[in-house]
Amino acid sequence: MTSEQNPTPETPADDGPRPGRLTAAAALAGLEGAALVVGGGALLVDAVTGDPSSVSQAVTGGVTLIVLALLPLLAARGLLARKSWSRGPAIITQIMALPVAYTLLQADSVAIPGGIALAVVAVAALVILVNPATTRALGIRPPGSTPESE
Repeated sequence: MTSEQNPTPETPADDGPRPGRLTAAAALAGLEGAALVVGGGALLVDAVTGDPSSVSQAVTGGVTLIVLALLPLLAARGLLARKSWSRGPAIITQIMALPVAYTLLQADSVAIPGGIALAVVAVAALVILVNPATTRALGIRPPGSTPESE
């Protein structure tokens, strides 16, 4: 049998257009990843050209933010490609973002709008990611179900 006779898509949902929810979830995760890269880059630029209180802390913070950006960026790429594994990292990213948003909201500065924006993005992405339509689009079956029951 050739692969043309017996196509085996990576996920059962690979047939048909990508749902808008999945694209939205990928966009939100990608936005968070891009924000982390920009923040990390800004810290690195400040470490080189500015006068940070501690160059080593600025470099460490910048590198850490850029490395942390990999999780939401990979999740976004996986969501766009409809890979079932991508939902876990995307959900973890949103759960990690909520305490950061709360901390920003507790600040008495210009960080409050950033905290509001981050909280809105994280909650919206979580709602989209746990939606049954998103789960089906990624080919994830509900617990206890079998392929024959669908």
